[in-house]
Amino acid sequence: MTQPEELHPDDVQHHLREVQELLARQKVVEELVHRQDMPRHELVENLVHKQHESALRAKLDTLHPADIAFVLEALPRDERLYVWDLVKAERDGEILLEVSDAVRESLIETMGPDELKAAAESLDADELADLAPDLPPEIIQDVFQSLDSEGREQLRAAMSYPEDSVGALMDFDMVTVREDVSLEVVLRYLRRFDELPDHTDKLFVIDREDHLKGILTLETLLINDPELEVSEVMRSETVISFTPEDEADDAAQAFERYDLVSAPVVDGEKRVIGRLTVADVVDFIREESEAEILSHAGLREEEDIFASVWSSVKNRWAWLAVNLVTAFIASRVIGAFEGSIEKLVALAALMPIVAGIGGNSGNQTITMIVRAIAMGQVEQSAMNRLLKKELGVALFNGLVWGGLLGVLAWWLYGNIELGMVMTAAMTLNLLLAASAGVLIPMLRQRLGADPALGGSVMITALTDSGGFFIFLGLATLFLL
Repeated sequence: MTQPEELHPDDVQHHLREVQELLARQKVVEELVHRQDMPRHELVENLVHKQHESALRAKLDTLHPADIAFVLEALPRDERLYVWDLVKAERDGEILLEVSDAVRESLIETMGPDELKAAAESLDADELADLAPDLPPEIIQDVFQSLDSEGREQLRAAMSYPEDSVGALMDFDMVTVREDVSLEVVLRYLRRFDELPDHTDKLFVIDREDHLKGILTLETLLINDPELEVSEVMRSETVISFTPEDEADDAAQAFERYDLVSAPVVDGEKRVIGRLTVADVVDFIREESEAEILSHAGLREEEDIFASVWSSVKNRWAWLAVNLVTAFIASRVIGAFEGSIEKLVALAALMPIVAGIGGNSGNQTITMIVRAIAMGQVEQSAMNRLLKKELGVALFNGLVWGGLLGVLAWWLYGNIELGMVMTAAMTLNLLLAASAGVLIPMLRQRLGADPALGGSVMITALTDSGGFFIFLGLATLFLL
């Protein structure tokens, strides 16, 4: 009896190494064969190439689409395109859905219209809606015309909702049953399926007009008397459902809070039009998390790590330009106190500490605030309360750690006034960092902008310039 293959989280890394080893071996062997002088040299070269190609194709055929997507993202562009050509055409659509947006673009560029159309036609309406923004309009139009009326309506609906809404995440593959039938009838109905839709943990109970009446869990279906009617055992109270217009963030929090696997999506008249699954929610959370990490560093979009130099430059230049301006401002702040630094060289050694600690503290604050905003835990009305709290934390840290640094400065340079200035500057810069850490994301949210975008860049710029100005200004006033 064949034992089922065990899968581990690190298997994808193992698959990547195997593919890389096959590619490296193919390159080495084919170069050696190419250099050899032998009869029928071209025939031998072709045979060796096909042998390695066959081994690589066989390996790819055993991999899950998500694993192939991971492998493609981790390969340089030329190897990526070579491997992509070896993937079976019927799997193209699934893999395009799994790869990152940046890599998907590079793959689509190499595909002809017929290939793109075949890949799109292999997907369900909700999956096609995810892929549609990256496909040429004429391909989408051709695929749209090839769908039946129900498929067209589903695709039109899926594409009509904003990207961060439940409607953009929901799928239409679900099982519904009537409330006036017996459990035995439901069981017979389910046996007609070749397989149930993924993540089916419950059936949606509807009436003749598709209005949601309740849910029937598979557990309830299996443990109750088959003679009972659905209406007798279904759950009709506290049924968690969503509308297509609901925020995807809110839905994700509900899935986490109530440990949901699936949930119905209903329209304004409570008719079931789709469902949301934990797989859709996990994908959304991952994408949001990646986008937040990138935006915090000032990157506008996900970047293919093997993209061309120009593509990477275009993605990164904007906030680097901002950083250049803020760095120049910081340098001019230092330049304004050149005379003070010349008279007391210790200032040059100590001022980076004030700026660095302030930047670190500010990034801690802004990270906490952005996270709370993303989790829906912070309203605009809480800004003053949060500001007071963070200022209290900054004041405490400034007095404690600033005092410690002041004592060290006194010990190193034998100047108690310098130590006091160090403590005061540290405290004031931490207060500045705390204020900025709260106000920057909260004000950006109020203005409808991404609270995380460029947060670390702005905090660092403010605490650098502010820290230098505060420290050198206090030193000039009280020490010189």
